[in-house]
Amino acid sequence: MSEPESPSTSSGQAPSTVEASLRVVVRGRVQGVGFRDFVYMRARFLGLSGYVRNLPDMRCLEVVAEGERAGLEQLLEHLREGPRGARVDGLDVTWGEPTGRHTTFGVAY
Repeated sequence: MSEPESPSTSSGQAPSTVEASLRVVVRGRVQGVGFRDFVYMRARFLGLSGYVRNLPDMRCLEVVAEGERAGLEQLLEHLREGPRGARVDGLDVTWGEPTGRHTTFGVAY
């Protein structure tokens, strides 16, 4: 009896190691509560590249991240919670193909 094959993509990579990009607009009380630092630390720990920045409306922030799909999914879970003092009312999530534009993760202003 043979072992069952693990799921893979057309590239032959397991789904968790597939590279992807993620853009998330986080809505709620997300400015002035340390949310950018919170995202920065988690994204760096997960080995992702991209940036986080406050949006001019004073109620949202934007996260653009690229890396392994599994790391992006973990980051998305962190974004649903946010740091202490934040209140996340909603997320606008867009998945895509990685661009390779970013080499590290940073805070944009």
